[in-house]
Amino acid sequence: MTEGHSEATADVIVIGAGIIGIAAASYLQDDGRSVLLIDRGEIAMGASFGNAGAFAFSDVLPLASPGIMRKAPKWLVDPLGPLSIPPAYFPAIAPWLLRFWRASRPDRANQSMHAQIALMRLAAGETMALIGRAGLTAMLRPNGNLELYESDEELTAALRGWEARKAEGIEFEHLRGEAIAALQPGLSPRFKVATFVPGWKNIADPFDFARALARRVEKRGGRFRRAEVMALRPLGWGVELALKDGTTLRARQVVIACGAWSRPLALGLGDRIPLETERGYNTTLPPGSFDVRRQLTFGGHGFVVTPLSSGIRVGGAVELGGLARPPDFRRSEVMLRKAAAFLPGLKTEGGRQWMGFRPSLPDSLPVIGHSSASPDVVYAFGHGHLGLTQSAATGRLVADLLAGRSPAISIEAFRPSRF
Repeated sequence: MTEGHSEATADVIVIGAGIIGIAAASYLQDDGRSVLLIDRGEIAMGASFGNAGAFAFSDVLPLASPGIMRKAPKWLVDPLGPLSIPPAYFPAIAPWLLRFWRASRPDRANQSMHAQIALMRLAAGETMALIGRAGLTAMLRPNGNLELYESDEELTAALRGWEARKAEGIEFEHLRGEAIAALQPGLSPRFKVATFVPGWKNIADPFDFARALARRVEKRGGRFRRAEVMALRPLGWGVELALKDGTTLRARQVVIACGAWSRPLALGLGDRIPLETERGYNTTLPPGSFDVRRQLTFGGHGFVVTPLSSGIRVGGAVELGGLARPPDFRRSEVMLRKAAAFLPGLKTEGGRQWMGFRPSLPDSLPVIGHSSASPDVVYAFGHGHLGLTQSAATGRLVADLLAGRSPAISIEAFRPSRF
């Protein structure tokens, strides 16, 4: 195509071919819409590639909470701890941190939790329905999650969160001794107590799952184009997109679901959304490195160990460091060393390191709603570490909004204008 060339394209363009964009495309196709997915990289090669593969429907507590504010100072003094901010990045992230602190106040955190609960309820139903329609049930692993504590004091500190889950009908059981060993043999005896969530589910591999859903979108007539969108311009009818190569595209409606790269596009439409980046790290060990029976959560250390079809994934932690800084894989190495201590006998050789960008908003809730510039543009980003979990629910809400239907749940808490 020559520079400046303009072409009519799909009915709906979805910017972002990660799990959120793919799910949105699938739901739009259910409404009979033609869809073009655009991404600056390959399909599902961002955060959708290297996450823990969890459908964490019980994970309803916002990261911005009074509890995290008590833990944060201790964590921040360790540059390789569960939560870190490179010192040079503090000036850039200071406004976001102020919003995060405000969102962690008990009343605000409670509001965020209830909004998260509503979204999770929708997600639980929509995810299972989408997996069934796509014929991917065999990829589901309903083995539960085992959250491990090194002391009764650590469990006591978590009880408020568990009571909040209990009030919402989320099943769990606190365990000790042999009951823990029965669910996960080979754990270090340092873990005295645990909480088992039987309803927790994982997928065999998040990348394989996202690509399988993307193939279904393509088989149903959806298209994919690798390109970088630089700006959007609402028209009297529809939206024009300017690509980095000089090409312009037009669509009846547009969904912005490009994760950590969504903020500049929203800003260009007049919406100043405080999107930051949780840089997540992991190491995926070869299959057979340890007999991990289900996802293991080491909350006090900020990481999980997950058995996938592609291997054993050791990852998590939060590094608030933006998009430009090079990865610091010492973070992956620290988590791997801890995992080896927690799971004696874990084979740590042959691992593949990875770092991905989780799009994060200060109140721990995504942005789902219309742009202020046009009802033909819908935002769907900022899911933090819950993108896979909330993807089907977000797809449903996006389709509702673009069809002019009342959304399946209230989206007041997720509106872009809340900031």
